[in-house]
Amino acid sequence: QFSLDADGESRVIGAEALLRWNHTRLGQISPAEFIPIAEETGLISSIGAWVLREACRVSKDWPEHIRVAVNLSSRQFLSPGLVPMVENALKAYDLRPERLELEVTESLLMNSTPAVEQTLRALSKLGVRIALDDFGTGFSSLSYLRRFRFDKLKIDQSFISDMETNEDGRAIVESVIRLAKDLRMSIAAEGVETQSQLSILRQLGCGEIQGYLIARPMSADAFATFLKADDDGSERRYA
Repeated sequence: QFSLDADGESRVIGAEALLRWNHTRLGQISPAEFIPIAEETGLISSIGAWVLREACRVSKDWPEHIRVAVNLSSRQFLSPGLVPMVENALKAYDLRPERLELEVTESLLMNSTPAVEQTLRALSKLGVRIALDDFGTGFSSLSYLRRFRFDKLKIDQSFISDMETNEDGRAIVESVIRLAKDLRMSIAAEGVETQSQLSILRQLGCGEIQGYLIARPMSADAFATFLKADDDGSERRYA
């Protein structure tokens, strides 16, 4: 994840934890295949707990301004043990709460319950950042933006991919950026792959980007090397 400045300066501000399964016999298995099975069988909670603790363990040695983002599935979010699990992971690795960013999707909010609201409030009280992932792809009303406090909106990559040729898509991206700013939230664009997309997003005032233009998925060790190459967060210039 990179921050964007209007003058062209950018810097690494974080990374998103990605779960991959390299099976000894079947090879690489996509999360799109094994995550739904893990949710159906009830394994998602234990897998999610491991991912969260591992993300905290790895990121504790990163520079203090670098955050780590972890996706939460709907079933994991609704688990009664989520909040203490997050709190224990932060304490175990002495990670400042604001360096952990938990991502939830719009689908979680479609059938909002008191439990959802209570969990969001409890997580915010811990001090962790809450990001609304894949924004614009859900079917729920925008009313939840008034009811829940999010720290970040992430524009789904489907709106970014044709932004250069689709005027309607660009107008939606511009509107979401303005909406996030009006609601005092940071805004990030997902799936940025071209310099043209980057240029448009900078013109529209998007504050953060992530995607293949910056870097492809990598191991934790490779990311540590990537950070060193960035001179521990020193600014880079993108055209």
